[in-house]
Amino acid sequence: MAPSESDKRLIAALQEGLPLTARPYAALAAQAGMTEAEAIARIAALRAAGAIRRFGVVVRHRRLGYRANAMTVWDVPDAAAAAAGRKLADLPFVTLAYRRPRRPPDWPYNLFCMIHGRDRALVEGLIEDATAAAGLAGRPRAVLFSSRGFKQCGARYAPPPAAASGIAKRTAAC
Repeated sequence: MAPSESDKRLIAALQEGLPLTARPYAALAAQAGMTEAEAIARIAALRAAGAIRRFGVVVRHRRLGYRANAMTVWDVPDAAAAAAGRKLADLPFVTLAYRRPRRPPDWPYNLFCMIHGRDRALVEGLIEDATAAAGLAGRPRAVLFSSRGFKQCGARYAPPPAAASGIAKRTAAC
């Protein structure tokens, strides 16, 4: 699907995030030069076509007091990874669960899970609960606690309207 010029304007506005207003889609539509109904319909069409694969929120966990943030990774047989990942994703305390390719010999892990918490001991207990719930007891794993926070942003498909091109400038806009 080749996006139209109005789709490109909508995507450029959308990648900056929804404004915190009573009618965020109306504000987004105004930035893109269309009506609120058109913006909502175009977003739905772009999602259905796969042009927009994810539509979600970026939470600044550290600002909310969640300082014990751990990525747990497992080495799971490929045939079992999807089922284990679904079990992890169904847990209310898991914020991300996904697969990635192994990178031998240094990185044997293919299943990833993120858990955020205010207390390290609590998160460690949740990791054990997740491991048991997904049937991953005994599987090789590593637990990687964040030591600092990085600025998060959603996907970037176009530079901000006033920005010059270049990765550093687009990344700085996050």
